[in-house]
Amino acid sequence: MTDPNVYITLALAGLAGLAMVVAGGLSGWRGWLSLRRMELATHDGGTPMAPTAGARIEIADLKERIKKLEAIAAGVDL
Repeated sequence: MTDPNVYITLALAGLAGLAMVVAGGLSGWRGWLSLRRMELATHDGGTPMAPTAGARIEIADLKERIKKLEAIAAGVDL
């Protein structure tokens, strides 16, 4: 196992693997930064994103809960 070609091959394979991991991490980092920029744009008065169906259902549920709480506070039996 003293053949220098084995060490060079292992070093190049390790370097190639490390390069793939770094490229994947960089791609994820750029995606995360893009997401944060989009979120900040909606908070700064930019065009807001359209609400999803799940968000609409949740908002409707919250409105219904508020009506029930207001009825309880007013003393109305449901």
